[in-house]
Amino acid sequence: MIASTDNDLTHLHANVCQALADPKRIQILYALADGPYHVNSLAHDLNIPQPTVSRHLRILRQQSLVATEREGVGVIYRLTDQRIIQVLDTLRLLMVEAIARKTAVLNGNHRA
Repeated sequence: MIASTDNDLTHLHANVCQALADPKRIQILYALADGPYHVNSLAHDLNIPQPTVSRHLRILRQQSLVATEREGVGVIYRLTDQRIIQVLDTLRLLMVEAIARKTAVLNGNHRA
């Protein structure tokens, strides 16, 4: 039973990571960290075509990273959990540090 749960969790983890693997989806998540957005406003603010934003939001919604709420004739998108931004920020920090280590090695500092 535990192995099945671990496999399910690993599968979900991989799906969320796959959803985070696109730069536009990361931009969308950071924008939604500031508050809920209507898809057209999000497309305008990020300078991404609305159909592209809608497609990315669908993927994020399928992985439960964003949720929808009907507002009149429109749909508002919001993050389901702000902690995803902490996850993204942590990943960015790891990448910055990895770049610094690679740069140090390229500059002859092999202790990096």
